[in-house]
Amino acid sequence: MSSLPDQAPDDLVAEAVDALAGRRIVALTGAGVSTDSGIPDYRGQGAPSRTPMKWQTFSADEAARRRYWIGSHLGWRSFTSTEPNAGHLAIARLERAGVVSGVITQNVDGLHLRADSTRVIEMHGTMRRVLCLDCGQVYDRRDIAARIEADNPWIAVPENVVLGPDGDALPETTDGFVVPDCTVCGGTLKPDVVFFGEFIPADRFRLAEQLVAGAEALLVAGSSLVVNSGQRIIERARRRHQPIVIVNRGETRGDRRATVKIDAGTSEVLTRLAEELPPLLP
Repeated sequence: MSSLPDQAPDDLVAEAVDALAGRRIVALTGAGVSTDSGIPDYRGQGAPSRTPMKWQTFSADEAARRRYWIGSHLGWRSFTSTEPNAGHLAIARLERAGVVSGVITQNVDGLHLRADSTRVIEMHGTMRRVLCLDCGQVYDRRDIAARIEADNPWIAVPENVVLGPDGDALPETTDGFVVPDCTVCGGTLKPDVVFFGEFIPADRFRLAEQLVAGAEALLVAGSSLVVNSGQRIIERARRRHQPIVIVNRGETRGDRRATVKIDAGTSEVLTRLAEELPPLLP
């Protein structure tokens, strides 16, 4: 394995190109891919200290749900104003060239889809949908946002929201906030995202496994691979003897298994890979 911190030297990019060229690639992306769009990473250098919502807390504590919903709404309003960056666009370009066969993302921001990637598995869910935990009704997040603002007309999105990677923000107060409930059964609503301590739906992970099984190489971008789902994906690739290229600022839990590790920004490196990897015929 080769590695060099902070920059993306030509020799490491050349090694990555050699490892990936002529192979169908599946991309696994984490929060580091979206930092250049203004969405912070949980663990990257300079990331603010965050205490993410845990499933056990959300399901058991009404006050915690109230705090989460107001923070999630404030954050979501800012979240939706972000745009895909050069890294997202490079992956979409590689997909159009037949090089990338699909994207497995740990992000819930939807930026890969907005960058026109077409085969995207959002392993940790999406902020675009809201689910009822009691009857299973599915809502468009925009409809829930409209209800929140109608029921809480005092809400105003501040100019400088301290945004989290999951679209959450820290509210100044939760006093008087009316939490939305299910219009079908009156049950508890939750954004369609996987909280800490919650399992990824089995059918969703099977789709991710199928992408890895149908690929010939794995490109990891912007993930520290601390979360178990990333570890499982990289292990599937290792067992299939696929080259593994990791692009991430700082160490990851997959570095020892990487064919090439590039310690640099994802936008820069992915753009260079999109320029240098030859297209694959259908």
